Amino acid sequence: MSRVTIVVPCFNEAQRLDPAAFLAAVRAQPSLHLLMVDDGSTDDTRQLLEQLRHDAGGAIDVLALEQNGGKAEAVRRGILHAAASAPNAFGYFDADLSTPLTEVPAFERILATRPEVELVMGSRVQLLGRDIERNVSRHYLGRVFATCASLTLGVAVYDTQCGAKLFRNSRGTRWAFRRPFIARWPFDVEILARLGQLGRRRPRYDTLRCVYEHPLPVWRDVAGSKIRFLDWFKAGWELWRIAWRYRICPK
Repeated sequence: MSRVTIVVPCFNEAQRLDPAAFLAAVRAQPSLHLLMVDDGSTDDTRQLLEQLRHDAGGAIDVLALEQNGGKAEAVRRGILHAAASAPNAFGYFDADLSTPLTEVPAFERILATRPEVELVMGSRVQLLGRDIERNVSRHYLGRVFATCASLTLGVAVYDTQCGAKLFRNSRGTRWAFRRPFIARWPFDVEILARLGQLGRRRPRYDTLRCVYEHPLPVWRDVAGSKIRFLDWFKAGWELWRIAWRYRICPK
């Protein structure tokens, strides 16, 4: 049975975390392993995660970071830790479970049936028959951001910022997490930029071939997001830095 490790970055999530949902997911999916990364929380998150680890009977681990480094670094360090145990695939989902963990098998099936795919990205596409609930203003800001991200990457991508992604465990995907990100929020764009950079030398990792956007059947905009309105403007500056680092002056 293939093994999948999902990294869940957590910072001050004691009031939002749903332990029962995480326990239900690992009990229903024997191949699923969760790595909860406490990003230097100052509330009771650490204690809650340790209790979750105890109750899960080995299906959930905790990686405690001493200082808050932001979601990008928490995900990066979690992925490196997860990859060291050699799962078939690794990825990350948001702690609020706006994308439920019941979607993990669908991501796995794509990797199993599409050998050229290295990364499956959840995509919040509001189609008939899909249950996608998004804040209206954040939705339209997201569409503007997606356009800017596409221009930065030089490829059309619908939704870079959905917090649900699964990677095949390969040399290239591990390489994409080797160095700290220059972006604190749109690090998902930077991951795609790194794969694109690698793809110029190894066609297997060309983003047009190795990335698959999976339209999610359900997604919930959970209250309590830490993204502020000003962060969208900061993200624009970080996109420019990504464009300069990975497209204009690739190394």
